[in-house]
Amino acid sequence: MPLIAIEEHWVLPGVTRAWKALPPGRIDESIAFNERGDHLARLEDLDDGRLAAMDAQGIDLAVISHAPPGTQGLPAAEAVPLCREANDAAADAVGRHPARLRALATLPLSAPGAVAGELERAVGLGHVGAMVHGRSGDRHLDDPVHDDLFAAAAALRVPLFVHPQIPPDALRDVAYRGLDPLTDLGLATFGWGWHLEAATAALRLVLRGTFDRHPDLQIVLGHWGELLLFWLDRADGLAQLRGLPRSVSDYVRSHVHVTSSGMFNPALLRHVLSVTTPDRLLFSTDYPFQQPGAAEIAAFLGELGSDADREAFCSGNARALFGIGT
Repeated sequence: MPLIAIEEHWVLPGVTRAWKALPPGRIDESIAFNERGDHLARLEDLDDGRLAAMDAQGIDLAVISHAPPGTQGLPAAEAVPLCREANDAAADAVGRHPARLRALATLPLSAPGAVAGELERAVGLGHVGAMVHGRSGDRHLDDPVHDDLFAAAAALRVPLFVHPQIPPDALRDVAYRGLDPLTDLGLATFGWGWHLEAATAALRLVLRGTFDRHPDLQIVLGHWGELLLFWLDRADGLAQLRGLPRSVSDYVRSHVHVTSSGMFNPALLRHVLSVTTPDRLLFSTDYPFQQPGAAEIAAFLGELGSDADREAFCSGNARALFGIGT
């Protein structure tokens, strides 16, 4: 059956240059992960190398998205043109390989007034959604200033992928530092902090009433729900405190899709299926940061309980969510 991967990263060289040009205290240190090993060469390749890697994994179609830290943390004057350039470049790549690629838009959340318009422009170019992070500077994703973004995404019927980002520096000082520099960075990012940041951003969207105002809005979380789906019993109490009409669990089941992000552990699959439904699950490898082989992928797909669930996870759910035709 066809296999669609929906969290497969790339980078625009101009975004990398923009981050590196910032003063040392302003640089997002997680950008270093983009340059480990052969990651940068893989991230910048949207042609032969990319397609060869997909073939080796058995992936028929990849939905590409700009790797973190993206453009959200850049000054507005730089973020706006870089987003346009990135979205044009991704659209060009899809145009070169229409049977193999789709793209999520990159949005300039540091310039809130430009975000909805750029999403609309990107969707007009063929983008099937957008990738965002939980903060832009000190402004949370759920801040009312971003409500135009959610209104536009809901009206356009395109999902927003809420991707992890590094915690703010003040939080890193109190919670993630004091070991050694490399471990400190890993603890704040892929080892723990990234995932709490993304889960918190999604939970804040629920508590802010975002999905009540925009009932057609859908979001995606990577890494089997970024810990949120493993803590719903406790998070449900927040809905009562906030006076929301539904439980957090119900919002999650109605508005949140989750991806595997290359974490092919059957125990994670079983837990997620205990709190949400099979139509909410999406396949992804988190390329190039995870590079599972075809045999590992095939073995994991065998853990799905039925052919119908397997087909939905492999491609059916992605086709429905992102409007990808057969």
